[in-house]
Amino acid sequence: MAHTVRTLTLAAVFSLACHGAYAAQSNDDFVEDASAKGVAEVEAGKLAQEKGTAADVKSFADMMVKDHTAANNKLEAIANEKKLKVSDSAQLLDKTKAMILELRSAKSFDQAYANNQVKAHEATIALFKDEADNGKDADLKAFAKETLPKLEKHLEDAKALAKAHGGDAAKQ
Repeated sequence: MAHTVRTLTLAAVFSLACHGAYAAQSNDDFVEDASAKGVAEVEAGKLAQEKGTAADVKSFADMMVKDHTAANNKLEAIANEKKLKVSDSAQLLDKTKAMILELRSAKSFDQAYANNQVKAHEATIALFKDEADNGKDADLKAFAKETLPKLEKHLEDAKALAKAHGGDAAKQ
């Protein structure tokens, strides 16, 4: 019974978090979504630094913490100039993914983290491409365009990591 309740709760959380993911982005929405995804990357990276077992996973996690902290700081500076609110916590879906990663054993953590990174970067790239192509604010649009190559490199590295650790996300 407890397992069924937990499964239904997770399904509901994923459903609610995904609702509206493809709605048109306003400046506020982009800043909120991009900063929340950045916070989620930093939190997941710190978790991987702690729970990861493979050297390549820990190295990738170090890069995620460093790169996403820098991007978050740059986005926050732009947002502060424009009086826009940045997220100080990961979005619900990303929090749920991090919780699932925490529940995994050390043996499967590396694979779960790598898979999560592929999926997370695919979603983040879609968000940033939309802003780069359709954004209305010149500074946010420039930030998205400038950040995209690094996100695409992260995705490429995440796919290689997933492949190395037997993840299924790299096959997509």
